[in-house]
Amino acid sequence: MSRATRYHAKNLLQAKAEPVQLDVEALGDDRYAVTIGADRLEVEAQALPGLALTFRQGATTFAAEFEEKGDEIGVLLRGQICRFDIVDDRTNQLRAANAVFEVEGRQTITSPMPGKVVKVFVKAGDAVAEGQGLVVVEAMKMENELKAPKAGTVVEVTAVEGQAVENGAKLVVVE
Repeated sequence: MSRATRYHAKNLLQAKAEPVQLDVEALGDDRYAVTIGADRLEVEAQALPGLALTFRQGATTFAAEFEEKGDEIGVLLRGQICRFDIVDDRTNQLRAANAVFEVEGRQTITSPMPGKVVKVFVKAGDAVAEGQGLVVVEAMKMENELKAPKAGTVVEVTAVEGQAVENGAKLVVVE
């Protein structure tokens, strides 16, 4: 008996859908066991030309066509299209670990390259949201908006509009 591969699938057409755990186990001779929650289905699957499969479960046979875009899979099944975000167990665990990562403590926003400060959006004492624009630095005719890495309060602004800055120069401090 082979080991099942675990996947996590989320229906992208349902706004508040939670990911569902799928275990797929190859049984041999184009047969697979698919476990979704407490339900276990045994199906026979055969590849068709392109990204398509034909499935048979008992006396029922149907075909499905697939379209991949990264982790997103489009499935055309019985005339209906569904879109799923499907990842393996390892990728799902990495996503969960990154989701709980939060920036803590005092954060110093520095210039990523030599350039000129063209806009300062905040002043000391301002409350900022994570991802809010703080300052714009122009370098090589490109404007780079530097954003707050966390929600907090601006405690220091050293950036001045029109000022030339070096790589790594302190611009704003958020606490």
